[in-house]
Amino acid sequence: MTARLLAIAIEQEHDIVQARQRTRQIAALLGFVPQDQTRITTAVSEIARNAIEYGKGGRIEYRLGKKDAVPYLEIAVRDAGPGIKDIDGILDGLHRSTTGMGIGILGARRLMDAFAVETAPGEGTKITMTKRLPRAVLVSSTLLAQIGEALAKDEALDPIAEIRRQNQEMLVQLDELNDRQQQLAVLNEELQDTNRGVVALYAELNDRADHLRQADELKSRFLSNMSHEFRTPLNSILALTRLLASRVDGDLAPEQMKQVQFIQKAAESLTELVNDLLDLAKVEAGRTVVVPVEFTAADLFSTLRGMLRPLLVGEAVTLVFDPPSEIPAMRTDESKVSQILRNFISNALKFTEHGEVRVTASFEAATDMVTFAVSDTGIGIAEKDIEMIWQEFGQVANAMQAKVKGTGLGLPLSKKLAELLGGSVTVNSAIGCGSRFAVTLPRVFPLSGDRAELDPDWIVDSNRIPILAIDDDPAEILNQERILAGTRYQLIAARSTAQAKRALERIIPGAIILDIMLEGEEAWRFLIDTKHNETTHNIPFLVVTSTRDERKARSLGADHYLDKPVDHAQFLQALDELTGARVAIKVLVVDDEEIARYLVRQLLPRGAFYLREASDGLSGLEMARKEKPDVIILDLNMKPIDGLSFLQLLASEAMGRSPPVIVLTSLVPADTQHLKRAGATEVMSKSDLTSAALIAAMRRALTAEETVA
Repeated sequence: MTARLLAIAIEQEHDIVQARQRTRQIAALLGFVPQDQTRITTAVSEIARNAIEYGKGGRIEYRLGKKDAVPYLEIAVRDAGPGIKDIDGILDGLHRSTTGMGIGILGARRLMDAFAVETAPGEGTKITMTKRLPRAVLVSSTLLAQIGEALAKDEALDPIAEIRRQNQEMLVQLDELNDRQQQLAVLNEELQDTNRGVVALYAELNDRADHLRQADELKSRFLSNMSHEFRTPLNSILALTRLLASRVDGDLAPEQMKQVQFIQKAAESLTELVNDLLDLAKVEAGRTVVVPVEFTAADLFSTLRGMLRPLLVGEAVTLVFDPPSEIPAMRTDESKVSQILRNFISNALKFTEHGEVRVTASFEAATDMVTFAVSDTGIGIAEKDIEMIWQEFGQVANAMQAKVKGTGLGLPLSKKLAELLGGSVTVNSAIGCGSRFAVTLPRVFPLSGDRAELDPDWIVDSNRIPILAIDDDPAEILNQERILAGTRYQLIAARSTAQAKRALERIIPGAIILDIMLEGEEAWRFLIDTKHNETTHNIPFLVVTSTRDERKARSLGADHYLDKPVDHAQFLQALDELTGARVAIKVLVVDDEEIARYLVRQLLPRGAFYLREASDGLSGLEMARKEKPDVIILDLNMKPIDGLSFLQLLASEAMGRSPPVIVLTSLVPADTQHLKRAGATEVMSKSDLTSAALIAAMRRALTAEETVA
């Protein structure tokens, strides 16, 4: 229901003024604020102008209505014109009229709450506009009566007054626009300041991120470099303790044997710490390569059972591997999965005094994920300490911690390795109730193309015997290169069996050095396949590993076996036996200073050089006659005969050609030609003495001797 307030006819331009005045009057009587009065008046005047211009006049009706208990003012403008073409295009803002009709309709619609157009060709147009009344206005018969009385008064029309009022309204609107423009300018300035601040913060965050990346890279590089540097002396300590424990040089007293065992145990613990640090550094630096191979959970359990059973020291704890059933073959990095489970199982055995440690495997077909779990009946972990055990060097304080030492790196490393393989680790534990550690991994690791292994440039020295060394540990390769430096052997390194197979297609090595514990590799299979291949079955194999499984290595075709860390002399002797080559170079050192002879002895790798020493020239000549050295290192200032006299006597006594002589003196003469005429091959200063320089000088001397011969 609606109640009509007023109806006026519009036929000429001055009727628009009346329409504006009446509209403003009605809006004011209904309690609209001045701003809304202006909006309603402007909308009506725009539609009324269109009705006069395009519809040849019309009629305006003002009504009060209510919808959903909300009162509103309804204004309907009707004309008898030709109708509006393309009204939908006008309302969508797509129509552009040269006369401006579309702009007036769109403007009026924006000023009102509701806007409806009824039009048809030849039937005219009706536009209905509504505006909700202010909430404070209560529509009643009294209000309607007051409005009727006010509208009934015949007020004289004053167009000039209406124009003056329009001008005032425009001035007010201009002031409001100026205020808003100033507010927008302030807001824009604040936004610019904020943007500059945000840009500065981003720049600072980028700098901090760069610093953090550099610090992380430096930490990883430091850990990697230090771990490599620690390995060599640690391997030497372990080799020496094993040598002492084997009583090669005589029996040890019981107390001495106990001390040697303490040293050996400490070195093994430190080696374990260094290995964990190196693995962590590799993972964090992104240098750990995932090498997927196909294997079964049953084979993995069989290997772990054999490796970890020696950790059981009594019958109080049993290690149980539940047979994995209905688990399809996996294709991921077997060595890393094995490393994760070894850490879990060894921890469980350490902290379980009675009961069992049980290893299980399960498969979730829906997600194609495999879960390995290690449960124990040990002391358990408090809930507040669970987060700590995943932190590097994090260890829970308890009474058993004093009995079983650990590095605090096994579990953090296991977590990182699991994430590297695309999986995760979990733990459920409570004090006195044991623990359950689990790792969930994808059954198939998605091998990405950027992990492809690049082959090094294998350039074989024609004057040396190539030895193919297969080891994924850069530190071990470096150690073997140092052992073979200055010998007739050239090391050809391969990080995996696949890389080794490609190397065998290009070179024929004199021997193959194989490490069984490769990342994700079945090195036993490589040994078997190579020995059964017609083109490679004659190549001797030297297995150098830490598996302590010499019987298996020899039964599968290995010609020799050495445990890590290798002894330099044993390593070279093994290669000599396998290749039939004489590597050791006989060196005679003639010097009356003991410290000089000691330095030479330390600078030349043992096994590569066979050293004999003489403390004066006369005994040196006697040893030269008997020993027939390959090269002589000679000092000049000696008694009873000096170096020059030694050279002259050596030349006079030589039957055929004498061995090359390298003069090593504290003060090199300005003119060395007289020494070379006497038989010296090279002259070196003791102040510039290094291992590399001395070995290079001897190789040059031997090469020159072979060329002359």
